[in-house]
Amino acid sequence: MPNMEKKQALVQEIVEKLKNSQGTVLVDYCGLNVAEITDLRKQSRENNIDYKVYKNTMVRFAAKEAGVEGLLEHLTGPNAIAFCDSDPVAAAKLINKFAKTHKALEIKAGIVEGKVIDVDGVISLAKLPPKEELVAKALGSLNAPIAGFVNVLNANIRGLAIALNQIAEQKQA
Repeated sequence: MPNMEKKQALVQEIVEKLKNSQGTVLVDYCGLNVAEITDLRKQSRENNIDYKVYKNTMVRFAAKEAGVEGLLEHLTGPNAIAFCDSDPVAAAKLINKFAKTHKALEIKAGIVEGKVIDVDGVISLAKLPPKEELVAKALGSLNAPIAGFVNVLNANIRGLAIALNQIAEQKQA
């Protein structure tokens, strides 16, 4: 039964990837030629995304075990899965960008932090600005009231200094 053990190990590998991945995208790659798939794999590696092709049967077992049964309805035809452990939007951004230039690549579904999302959800996720930009906007929003308060205080002090300077000039004259 070494073949059965290999299959069980493969299912466990997929389960771990589904559980550890912050962002996952399921795609139908039918219609892409070898050069295009090679290019997609290369771009995936450059962006720390694990792009794999698994048998649907293995993914079904893994999805049930990982608790993402919503993925089961999308497991028809030839599928590939892009996993990203570090960024919830990286896989969606890469796959969406690639799908725009390669119409044969079809986005089927995605998983973000354990929740299955549809095609529209994946596309919406791909349109989000980068994490650094979101953090900068949030920090700017937090900093704005403080900066405004400091400007108000400075204006009062500046006004007092101008008034005292004018009084001093009047007394000198």
